[in-house]
Amino acid sequence: MEMSDSQRIRASRQTVYEALNDPEILKQSIPGCEELEMVSDTEMTARVVLRIGPVKARFTGNVELSDLVPPESYTISGEGKGGVAGFAKGGATVKLVEDGEDTILEYEVKADIGGKLAQLGSRLIDSTSKKLAGQFFSNFSAIVEKEAAA
Repeated sequence: MEMSDSQRIRASRQTVYEALNDPEILKQSIPGCEELEMVSDTEMTARVVLRIGPVKARFTGNVELSDLVPPESYTISGEGKGGVAGFAKGGATVKLVEDGEDTILEYEVKADIGGKLAQLGSRLIDSTSKKLAGQFFSNFSAIVEKEAAA
């Protein structure tokens, strides 16, 4: 599955980049995230509970940041295991473009799933993935804009 989109955030590029590297902001932004912990400057562990169609699963996994070009871009990739539900792995290339006082966050996501989740059908997986990405970026934008205004 692949998708790309962009989100306007009313905050400086530096502020948005710092927020993208802040585990507490990311934890609040990720739908179903129960735990997100930094283990190094570029690695995190995570636990997320998701419902995809009839399947509800708790994923545990690792997240890694790479290709860091502060405050312009980075790549975030991860892999999670959800027990009998299967696995999910993927990544996103994130690019930040200044637009006046705002920032345009552009992203390209690639993801792969296996196990019981893969049996649900690509249409359900694609629509759920788009919904979750939309929720993440909506949550992220609201948090960053609130902090930037404070």
